[in-house]
Amino acid sequence: MTADALFRNFIERNAYAERIAISLARRGFTPNILSLLALLTAALSGVFFAASRSSAKFNLTLLIAGIFVALNAFFDMFDGILARATHNTTRKGDFLEHVFDRYSDVFIIIGIIMGGHVRWDIGAVAMIGVLLSSYVGVQAQAVGLHRVYGGVLGRADRLLIIIGATIFNAFHSEPIISPFGELTPLGLIVVVIAFLSHLTAIQRFIYAWRML
Repeated sequence: MTADALFRNFIERNAYAERIAISLARRGFTPNILSLLALLTAALSGVFFAASRSSAKFNLTLLIAGIFVALNAFFDMFDGILARATHNTTRKGDFLEHVFDRYSDVFIIIGIIMGGHVRWDIGAVAMIGVLLSSYVGVQAQAVGLHRVYGGVLGRADRLLIIIGATIFNAFHSEPIISPFGELTPLGLIVVVIAFLSHLTAIQRFIYAWRML
């Protein structure tokens, strides 16, 4: 079970998460505002990942990038919780969230590539895998099934390992020799994401195919 599914089950049964969502609503936040904040924080993380390449304060720049990825995960999680807590779930909101999520994924990976942590071709393979795994899950719903979140690597999993790798890389920047050349620890994680995202897309495809 992916972290996406675990988080989903946990949040649906967690009163504290709903209280946080209600508190956000009282302060004027709406689900769409949180979705927009998720997009903005992802874009900012990409900027700081890219800036880490030439920054004199490499460690700090990477840590700030990791913080923005964590904020993206927070806002992405709570836009749906807020919508349910305030009985404000709409098709437009769902559509907006998923479009923004894909842009967020692209911003983060492009930032890591531009920061010199991984080669462009490997980053492109990772990006395609991330987009395809999401597409297959949503396309299953489009043909009459439920939205498929299963597979070995969901979005929450990706964000968690990127956050962890970013923090590790901030303090251990020595390059790692791999079959793909010299990679930073963060770059190595992108290689893992590239493989597991495509595997997830295949798993979701097989599941949906069997259900049709």
